[in-house]
Amino acid sequence: MQRILPRFDLIVGTEEEFQIAGGSTDLLAALRKVRELTAATLVVKLGPQGCTVIHGAIPARLEEGAIYPGVQVEVLNVLGAGDAFMSGFLSGWLKEASDERCCQLANACGGLVVSRHACAPAMPTPAELDYLFNSPEPITRPDQDVALQRLHQVSVPRKQWRQLFIFAFDHRGQLVELAQQAGRDLRSISQLKQLFVQAVERVEADLRKRGIEADVGLLADQRFGQDSLNAATGRGWWVARPVEVQGSRPLAFEHGRSIGSNLLAWPQEQIIKCLVQYHPDDEPMLRLEQEAQIKALYDASKVSGHELLLEIIPPKDHPSPHPDVMLRSLKRLYNLGIYPAWWKIEAQSAQVWQQLDELIQQRDPYCRGVVLLGLNAPVEDLAAGFAEARHSRVCQGFAVGRTIFREPSRAWMAGEIDDATLISRVQSTFNWLIESWRESRA
Repeated sequence: MQRILPRFDLIVGTEEEFQIAGGSTDLLAALRKVRELTAATLVVKLGPQGCTVIHGAIPARLEEGAIYPGVQVEVLNVLGAGDAFMSGFLSGWLKEASDERCCQLANACGGLVVSRHACAPAMPTPAELDYLFNSPEPITRPDQDVALQRLHQVSVPRKQWRQLFIFAFDHRGQLVELAQQAGRDLRSISQLKQLFVQAVERVEADLRKRGIEADVGLLADQRFGQDSLNAATGRGWWVARPVEVQGSRPLAFEHGRSIGSNLLAWPQEQIIKCLVQYHPDDEPMLRLEQEAQIKALYDASKVSGHELLLEIIPPKDHPSPHPDVMLRSLKRLYNLGIYPAWWKIEAQSAQVWQQLDELIQQRDPYCRGVVLLGLNAPVEDLAAGFAEARHSRVCQGFAVGRTIFREPSRAWMAGEIDDATLISRVQSTFNWLIESWRESRA
């Protein structure tokens, strides 16, 4: 080992490791031997005490130099502590930061990793370190700090989506009704949804051919759309699937109270979509029950690691006259500690979009964005909604379903058109909406 020491500019080790490198059980004697062999900067890790940095001659006592204190946390697991310390130190050292800053980063990285039950997945992000350094009180149990836990999930590098054009066909009841009206077997719904995937493929190919910077995606259900989900997963599309019992109010989940265990079987890239018929002025017991369900789903998503999309649709027959129901709904859910990665809402006025932009930026700068839903509205109405959202920073695109598929699906179920015609009609309406969106943002 001593033969290669002259090659290094930086040597980091524990007391024991330096004793081995220097060939002595006396730490200072070992450090002096190492110094004879190399002019490298030496960083000695001192366990809970922190660390010290030696640039030149070895002092008579380590205490003669600066001792940079460690982060006091409850140790749950020591795996990865050394790697974390080294990565933290290097992140400062390579930027020519001061010894104090390098050691602050190193000690914090090591402290956070030993406070978690993981190794590589426990490594902190810069946002976590900033939060730790700026905390008014010492955080001795990082594993129990809610804000720090969330930063660990949302501040990591994630796929950056461009403008999003999403075909939502996670509908179940509406398509069952169409199939029954046409006298078709319910298995035809799965076949229909596989044709929808082909339409999305064609839309994506057309966007690429035209050089349009955008991403496509789909919303499909497990009951009739499992084959569609399988076909869409792994190809870079935005993919989400529903968990709510369609039409439920209060909110209920398709897999009952065991929603968390069901999520563990999902591919990580698939997004949890949950539609809630929610109004902040609902009767208190109904509102509290729905909020408890949403919070349980949000907590389950944090455990499973999936992103969550909340689709908020205020009941149309609600007696409350408040025009700012959507803004108040999001505020209420944020106040409850619910931070979905995505929101899906109906069209709003330009004024409300400005308010939503400000709210989301203030309450959750890590929010991935908002997508507009369709509610089976005519294409002209959707285009008007796109125009109202044209200046919004958080509105990333649309997720529209029945406006695109209802009439072609009815005709296909009735045997009036073949597969190719269905795909063509779906693609045509999908493209029309895309052009309307792009024109609104031109």
